[in-house]
Amino acid sequence: MKASKKLLAVILALVVGAVVSGCGGGSAESRDLNLGVATGWDEAAVVANLSKIVMEEDLGYGEVRLQELELGPVIQGVASGDLDAYQDIWLPNHQAQIDEDENDVVLLDPWYDGTTEFGIGVPYYMDITTIPELNQTGLTQILGIEPGAIISERIPDSVIPTYGLNQEYVESSTPSMLSEVDNLYNNQEEFAFVPWRPHWMNAKYDFKFLEDPEDALGDLNDGATILSIVNEDLPDDDPVAYAFLDAVTLTEEQVNEIENINPNDYAESARTWLEDNRDVVQPWIDAAREAEGS
Repeated sequence: MKASKKLLAVILALVVGAVVSGCGGGSAESRDLNLGVATGWDEAAVVANLSKIVMEEDLGYGEVRLQELELGPVIQGVASGDLDAYQDIWLPNHQAQIDEDENDVVLLDPWYDGTTEFGIGVPYYMDITTIPELNQTGLTQILGIEPGAIISERIPDSVIPTYGLNQEYVESSTPSMLSEVDNLYNNQEEFAFVPWRPHWMNAKYDFKFLEDPEDALGDLNDGATILSIVNEDLPDDDPVAYAFLDAVTLTEEQVNEIENINPNDYAESARTWLEDNRDVVQPWIDAAREAEGS
């Protein structure tokens, strides 16, 4: 009799364990997620921190880890499965990188509801409006960003030779470039740099994007869509995370608002913004919970 009771207990334990492990890939507390963040891409850090907070605090994830890498390694990480997702793909800007791993990633619908812009800019007090007019200034440099950015290839390889520019493109990091921009702008000095939107720089500085009459920047002159990519296995391995990431949507005003709260700490910015904007993220939570219950 004792042996039979012990056998029954073992069978019940196995059944309960199978049921628990079979529901949505395990309990929420046992799930974790790895999100990539491309170095220097502020909107990537904003949406990743926002996702981390909501998934951990509203969906009960054990841990959502944010891993910062250069853009290329981030995309490769999602393709290999070392990262589950990356939320800041610009298309067509990043199409070449995506094509290399298209069989290993899934593209979600665009999450950014706004107008993007990318190019060469100057402060409002400079009396030029086009890229070739840079040669009418005394500038010797175009302040640039990370070498992994497509514009860091396009300017030296296409823009400078197309217009015979006298300026050299100087690669840097986004924070270093913006630090230099801040100093030059506050002193009303002339400079050329690489701006884009969405970004808090558009709210802080009065500048203009220079026209590109020969279309030397190519598809970078066109508006881009911003979307997320996930590893090909995520829809099956974690349908809750997949549903959540697919439901995320933010406007340009919302992205800029979060960035401007504290550009030095996007985790704090996201948490502060969430206090007054629960209605924005509730549909994301609802989509994830619906996937969990299916």
